[in-house]
Amino acid sequence: MCGVREIWQKWYLDRDGLDRRLYRSVYFEHLNDRMDIMSQNNRVFILHHALNLFATRGYDAVGVQEIAEAAGVTKPTLYHYFGNKHRLLDTLLAENLDAFIAQIKDAACYRGDLPLTLATVTSTCFLFAKQHPVLYRLQLAMCFAPPDSDPARAIRPYNETQYRLLEDLFKRAAEDHGNMRGRHRRYAVTFRGMIDTYIGLYLNGYVRLNDEVLYQAVHQFMHGIYS
Repeated sequence: MCGVREIWQKWYLDRDGLDRRLYRSVYFEHLNDRMDIMSQNNRVFILHHALNLFATRGYDAVGVQEIAEAAGVTKPTLYHYFGNKHRLLDTLLAENLDAFIAQIKDAACYRGDLPLTLATVTSTCFLFAKQHPVLYRLQLAMCFAPPDSDPARAIRPYNETQYRLLEDLFKRAAEDHGNMRGRHRRYAVTFRGMIDTYIGLYLNGYVRLNDEVLYQAVHQFMHGIYS
């Protein structure tokens, strides 16, 4: 039978072992948390630098190695997250333009006041361009990429969605304005072109996207519809 001294020593050793196991558990849990944060940061850095490089240099002119070096990661790390360059571009667009499409969809909901609806859509696009100028520049550049290129393929569904939302807006408005019937596609193309022209001028420092410009743009467009 163990004496009090032996029992005490055994308890102390067991407790010491438990403390060390607990320490190791907490240490590795903390280490895993830090690794998760680093992993998330790597992904964010890659997307951030890819966006800047694609927008300033063009998609085709930028290689995977250049993106990896700018983000401070290795090429295998980039491939781990995205697989290849065109999937990186797809992810970049999805994580940024899906929210923009949702905003346009909400803004383009026609409720009987066409000038107000068009002003809301224009304001939504202007605000997004001011908040995300690099992204909007990339979107504009991709719209004019060769039809069979990766950029054209990647941006096509977002363009088609935006045009469809605008076409639906003008279709609904035509129920209140008979002279607009059958012209919804033409109006959608012209209206989107007007917005992007103003934004392109803004991105290159030629105009400011303020309330005065917004009013002038929408007023001019409405004058063309009603004339």
